[in-house]
Amino acid sequence: MAQDPYAILGVARGADEKAVKSAYRKLAKELHPDHNQGNPKAAERFSEVTRAYDLLSDKDKRARFDRGEIDIDGNPTGFGGGFGGGGGFGGGGAHRGFGGGGFGGGAPDGVDLGDIFEGLFGGRAGGGGGFGGGFGRQAPPPKGANRAYRLAVSLSDAATCASQRLTLADGKTVDVKLPKGLEDGMQIRLSGKGEPGPGGTGDAIVTIVILPHPYFRREGDDLRVDVPITLDEALHGAKVKVPTAEGAVMLTVAAGSSSGKTLRLKGKGMTRKDGTRGDQLITLEVSVPENDADLLARLEGWRDARDVRSKFG
Repeated sequence: MAQDPYAILGVARGADEKAVKSAYRKLAKELHPDHNQGNPKAAERFSEVTRAYDLLSDKDKRARFDRGEIDIDGNPTGFGGGFGGGGGFGGGGAHRGFGGGGFGGGAPDGVDLGDIFEGLFGGRAGGGGGFGGGFGRQAPPPKGANRAYRLAVSLSDAATCASQRLTLADGKTVDVKLPKGLEDGMQIRLSGKGEPGPGGTGDAIVTIVILPHPYFRREGDDLRVDVPITLDEALHGAKVKVPTAEGAVMLTVAAGSSSGKTLRLKGKGMTRKDGTRGDQLITLEVSVPENDADLLARLEGWRDARDVRSKFG
């Protein structure tokens, strides 16, 4: 895989956060495994794009990468070409003389740098303890790349934190527990569900997409729904069935209820971070039948004399 995240996403090194995100979204949509089933190259490219975005979307990691301190996987890159231009201290390891291109020459052959550093710093240059363990230590093997997923969740499931089933790139399924206080765009990390690597398996990064609901609307921690009632139910009162995130319940409508009246069901809204629930707000809409001859006949001669618009002056 390419090792330059800018080249992977097709953006310039000076690209701002918006340009990076836009490039990632375009590529992720094009390469997502759901749209490229049976195409391993697309899956590999998708993983590569996600790996690049993970780095460039993190300001600290991006700055360290630009300075050459880490690679695309976040692993340290070491010290480059060493101190003298030949690699290492003398072009051939810690026990070679100074004349091999390390510090520039001048010391007699046969001088053991390990003995010198052991006396100065309490450890050998080529071992794990030289300079406090800094030189000669190999970076740990990198973990496999993370995999990105998008999980569409209904608003009612988001409200109740209902468990969701996600199909991974390898065809296996996993149950995802939705966190409390769920918001659209929130990311969930599934450890060990990414790409395998020499240092272990990467993670799955799941982005939650809360879908629009056919009749619920979210207002902060509350859910709002408009419920139509008949003129008869509004005049005489009734018990009507209304939907909630958990299922339908019977709601008492008082006699003489008007359109726009709002009723409240406690604890039927979104689940907050502390585990409590918001409320469900139900707005009544009185539905008057059109051209109902029987209703018109019954109301013949009756007029409502109230000044219902008095507040307008």
